[in-house]
Formats: sequence, structure tokens, C-alpha cells
Amino acid sequence: MKIHELAIKTGLTAPTIRFYEKVGLLDSRYVLRGKNNYRDYSEETVEHLKIIKRLQSVGFSLDEMTELFQEYTVDKLTISKGMELIDLFREKIREIEQKQIEFEQIHRTLNDMLEAKISLMNNLRTETMFDDKI
Repeated sequence: MKIHELAIKTGLTAPTIRFYEKVGLLDSRYVLRGKNNYRDYSEETVEHLKIIKRLQSVGFSLDEMTELFQEYTVDKLTISKGMELIDLFREKIREIEQKQIEFEQIHRTLNDMLEAKISLMNNLRTETMFDDKI
């Protein structure tokens, strides 16, 4: 598929997709070049970009994602680099868990406010009905 279709399927702009390619988030596994040198993308690229969007939404930086998606082979991955990645995963998991707690608190607060508004509206209806009978 061409970049326009990829943009529609992912909700990203074509310049954003090109930028992701430039910074290394979309490498040759996701971007093929045709005979005319146009970029060609697969459904796998769509899924990869959706993962990138989700990671960004929970606070991953471009550098962190680039590191995360970098293809390591046994001879390239050192113990210290592996430990850094493990620490990054653990930190991001903690951040996500904290956000979940915050979202649950906001959810409860909004539910309480909704119930209060519903109760107020029910009281207003009852008063209006009572006033109409007098």
C-alpha cells in the first residue's frame, strides 16, 4: 500500500510516517521500495505504527521506542544493554500502573458527579410535577 492509504489506516499524517522512517522507527522490515523507488507498506506496518501510537500515549519517547524496536542479534546485544531495556520496560510498566490508578480515581469522581446530577434532575422533575398539581 502507498503512504496515503497507510496514513488513513493509522490516523497518522504522511509527514509523520516519513519522520518515523527517518528516525529509525520504520526500518527496511516495514518500508519496501518499488522499481520506481516509491515506498510500499504492508499490513504489518499498519500494526507496527499502531503499537508506536500506543507506546507514545503511555509516555515512551522516540528515542526509547527506537531503542526498543532496534533489531538485536546475539552478537549485538550486550548484558548491559539488555539490562537497560529490562529497566526501561519495568519503569514504563510502573508508569502505566500509576496512570491506571489515576484513571480509576477520575472514573469514580465522574461517576459520583453523574449520580449527583441525575439525583438533582430527578428532584427538579418531582418539584415541577408537584408545582403543576397545585
